[in-house]
This record gives sequence, structure tokens and C-alpha cells, in this order.
Amino acid sequence: MVSPTTMAAVRASGAVPNAEYLLSVEGVRKEFPGVVALDDVSFRLKRGTVHALMGENGAGKSTLMKILAGIYTPDKGEVKFKGVDIQLKSPLDALENGIAMIHQELNLMPFMTVAENIWIRREPLTRLGFVDHSEMNRKTADLFKRLNIALDPQSEVRDLSIANRQMVEIAKAVSYESDVLIMDEPTSALTEREVAHLFTIIRDLRSQGIGIVYITHKMNELFEIADEFSVFRDGKYIGTHASTDVTRDDIIKMMVGREITQMFPKEEVPIGEVVLSVKDLCLKDVFHDVSFDVRAGEILGVAGLVGSGRSNVAETLFGVTPASSGSISINGKPVNIGSPTEAIRNRMAFLTEDRKDTGCLLILDVLENMQIAVLQDKFVNMGFVDQKGVSAKCEEMARKLRVKTPNLQERIENLSGGNQQKALIGRWLLTNPRILILDEPTRGIDVGAKAEIHRLVTELARDGVAVIMISSEMPEVLGMSDRVMVMHEGRVTGFLDRAEATQVKVMELAAQ
Repeated sequence: MVSPTTMAAVRASGAVPNAEYLLSVEGVRKEFPGVVALDDVSFRLKRGTVHALMGENGAGKSTLMKILAGIYTPDKGEVKFKGVDIQLKSPLDALENGIAMIHQELNLMPFMTVAENIWIRREPLTRLGFVDHSEMNRKTADLFKRLNIALDPQSEVRDLSIANRQMVEIAKAVSYESDVLIMDEPTSALTEREVAHLFTIIRDLRSQGIGIVYITHKMNELFEIADEFSVFRDGKYIGTHASTDVTRDDIIKMMVGREITQMFPKEEVPIGEVVLSVKDLCLKDVFHDVSFDVRAGEILGVAGLVGSGRSNVAETLFGVTPASSGSISINGKPVNIGSPTEAIRNRMAFLTEDRKDTGCLLILDVLENMQIAVLQDKFVNMGFVDQKGVSAKCEEMARKLRVKTPNLQERIENLSGGNQQKALIGRWLLTNPRILILDEPTRGIDVGAKAEIHRLVTELARDGVAVIMISSEMPEVLGMSDRVMVMHEGRVTGFLDRAEATQVKVMELAAQ
């Protein structure tokens, strides 16, 4: 077995074996307490190709990539780089071996500049041993010019949009001059124009002989950018195919082991009286004069481009950022929602768009995450928590939503993204809401989990819940909504009934 230091030297010298594969994995197994995450898994990456890795959340994709990135150590099996066995005991080992990973959840330092983030631990120094900021900024500018990224190297990361932070992560990975680049859901926060720019960068890197592992749940991206793909299911390797040899339905069947016949199981259900009425709602300098009604059993889709103010409206409705002016009425009665606590008391629930930063309490277990919204009154008597009662309800909800976890005492950060999302939905369903606000409910989760969440939303509407669903995925908005409300730069630009809503009409209103 070649050590990381020796392998790095071999890589730097260019004296590597003439191997068929740039990177290969054979017979890898990885267990966590109560879970076999990977079971005899194989994977092979060719030089100068984009290899998509597909599978439901919990299939083992991220676990394997973390092994290749040096975050996890396999219990069994071997990893070969250019035909040579290597051991990756840390992320630094992986980087020294020419393997860089761009994580779905960004890991930048917000109070440092863009240049400082890119060259951290590798800063150019002056003769006196101090950081040479001028040289660091120059190198960053050169890197951005190469990648056609229009950012100021001296900007602080905290002032950047999520999309621009993603570009910084990509530039940082490229700066290592890696032979292998792993991208985990790199387009989850990007606009169509930014995705097109990213694909241009990927094609350029591919032409330089770099091997790219591309993890995505977006089928259209697979067929546009990938040369081949591998499918995992339940921790096992299912197969590898050229992207030109299969259809979208073939891939879905391989991923879930069954056919998903209805991604958007929208039902026609009786629409009742107005449950939520919003009039001239404003949040200073963010959105203005937002008015709409939502009825019992209705799913109101909210569409708009990045920066349209969709999520800000949701946060204001839930009391996260109280409104500057305007009114909110529930069942015909005016209410003053100045905090999430007041929103919950009015039987409102809100699934935030960012499950890591504002949804999950990552250091707590699944049970603690699910029960937190109902501990205010439902299961508290004279200051004491009925832990047995709340635990039983959480267990029941987890079974209903098919949350994959060894038990509810498992830390939620160890669950896949889709199972984290289902646990958060369970949190709010335990409150028995009459108004449910879903902000990007299926972002970053697999096709099987998406279908389950769509079915759940349909069932809730059937039961009379008023649903507001914000989504950046046009098929989801069009497939699930009774009406679509479109926003642009903080204002409502129009409403479309289900029968008349098309992608063209939505985009016309979103770009006004």
C-alpha cells in the first residue's frame, strides 16, 4: 500500500502506472452503528469523463464520496488511484493525491475574503514570512479569469449570494490542480444561466483530462453533462451505463427498484373556505404589497426567480421576520404574528428551504428534532414533559413517513438529506397544522423521496390543509398546484389557475 506522501510524490513526478482507470474502488464496505452504508461496492472513473453517481437518499453515494475525500475510512476494500493502491486517512491526504470534493453544504469561512478562503493553508508568503495579500489576490484573479467567474477576490464571503459562494467552492477545488473533482449537487442553488456557466467550466476541465464525479438528482443535468453513470441502491452497486444507452425511466427504475408511475399525484379535492388571507403585506426593502388567499384543500404554488422574495414572504407569514405593514387573517379573523411561537399557536407550520442552517438541529438526535415543535403545550403538563407520549407519537410519525434511521436516537446529521427532510416534515405534522408552508420541500432529495413527499402533500390537501408550496422546480410547481402565484423583485406579478399555467406563462410573469 502506497502512503499518501509517496503517492503525492509519484503524482507530482508524473511517473504513474498506465492504468485504464484514473480512480477505482473495489469491494468497499462501510458500517455505522446499526447501518451498513456500503456493501461490497465498486466504482471506476475514467480520465477526461464526467461520471454521474445516482441513487436515492441513503443509497450510499455520499458515504463513498466521503471515503474518496478522506473523511471516512472504509472497513474493507481498496481504493486505487491511477492503478496504485492508496489509503486516504484525511481530507488533506485526498487533496495531496489529487482528489478534491465540492460538498453540497458549503464550507467557506464567512468572515474571510474570497481569496483567503481559496488559498487557506496555502497562502503565498513575503520574504519575512507574512501573508502576501497582493500575490494572493492576483492568483485568485487569474483563477477567476480562467474560469470566467466575475467576483472580486477581496469581497467577504458573507456578502456573497449562495450561488456565488458555490462558484468560490468550485474555484477553490480547481486551484488544487486536482486530477479528480467530486461535485455533490453543485447546481442546487444556481439559476439556469449559472448552471450553463458551470457546465462550460466542467466541459473545459474534462477536456484537460480531469475526471469528474457528478452527484445529482436532476435527470436533465445527467443527460446534458454526463458521459456515463453508476447507480447505487441501499448501499449496493447496481450498475454502470453510458448516458446515451438508457432513458430517464430506466434510471429511475434502477434507483428505486420499482417504477414510479406518478411523480405528481395531484388529486382534485373539494376546495373549501378561505383559511389564510394576506392583504398588502410589506417587509421594508424586501417585498411590497403582497396579497393573496389560500383555501382549505388548496395547494398554492409560489414561483419566481432567485431574489423574487418568495422565501421572505414565507418567513414573514411565520413570524421569523415580522411584517412592516399589511394584514394577515386566519379563518376571517385578523391575527398578529410576531414570532414563530404565535404562528404555531395559530396552527401554522413552516418547512424552511435550508434544512442544514435553519431546519435541522444537527447535533441532536432524530427524536429531539421531531418533538421540538410540540413541546410548547401538547405534551407538557405543569412544566413536565410526557416523554413517553411524545416519543410514541414521533415513532408513529417516523414510520408513516418511512424515515430511514436505525432508531430515533440517531443523530440527525447522520441521516441522508431526504430522510432529514422527512423528519422535519414529521416535526410539523405533529402540530396538526391547518396552514402548511413548504419552501423548496424536495430540494436535494432523490426521485423516490420526492414522490413520497408529493403524495403526502396531496393527502394533506385532501384532509383540508391549506398548503403554500414554494419551489424553484417548474415541473413541481405546475404538477402539484391548484393555482400558481408568481413573484418578481418583491412583488406579485400574477396568478395562474392550474388549467392555464404553463412554463412559458410562469416565466413571462417571473421576468417582468
